[in-house]
Amino acid sequence: MSNPFYERTEILIGKAGVNLLASQHVLIAGLGGVGGAATEAMTRIGIGKLTLLDHDVVGLSNLNRQLITQQSNVGEKKTDAAAKRIASINPDVHINIHDDFIHPENVEALLAEYQPDYVLDCIDSVVCKAALVYACQQAGIPVVSALGAGGRIDASKAEITTLNQTHTCGLARALRGRLKKLGGSLNYPVVFSSEKAINALPHEPIPGEPDARPRATNGTISYLPNIFGFMAAGYAIQKLLETKLT
Repeated sequence: MSNPFYERTEILIGKAGVNLLASQHVLIAGLGGVGGAATEAMTRIGIGKLTLLDHDVVGLSNLNRQLITQQSNVGEKKTDAAAKRIASINPDVHINIHDDFIHPENVEALLAEYQPDYVLDCIDSVVCKAALVYACQQAGIPVVSALGAGGRIDASKAEITTLNQTHTCGLARALRGRLKKLGGSLNYPVVFSSEKAINALPHEPIPGEPDARPRATNGTISYLPNIFGFMAAGYAIQKLLETKLT
């Protein structure tokens, strides 16, 4: 008898698709608004293994948008909060937790250790983002990046394109420049918004990047980071089904 958890999914992608996704391993870097939604989508479709990377803890300011955040888990590690949510939805998912800050010196080792089938880049540090994407490209691991959702409210402006086709987005511009310096490809998939961002406020230095400009405090709306996360997850799921079932 089929598992009712997958009943509606199986109607769309068939038993072979459900079984295929159950055999796949997805690494999600960053568990904020974008990464939390991506984790939710991967959990509910039945990805067999998830590796969760984040060094942060749940904060009160996360409550307006981040799915893993509740009043009851403020102060808890985001990886732990996400793991508990995954287990409460789909206990069949195998979870790896990595509580660390991704940086250029450790990203190759992380990918070699976990060997994911797909990577979702949901982090906002340009240096770390570029290092992760470049390492994935060098290792032949498919990756999709989520770009700037902060400072925006128009859901209709969100789209999936390639990094070399982006415009307007400051994070995309900085990532293009950094990847060019590394010798990486700009022709890879990203979720981005063409909406001009509402000005952010300077805030604090970025951990691990002493020479970088202080991190900006972006206004965030409840839905847009989650839309970005679901779009990134949806793209990865489609690609896994297309490439592995054909």
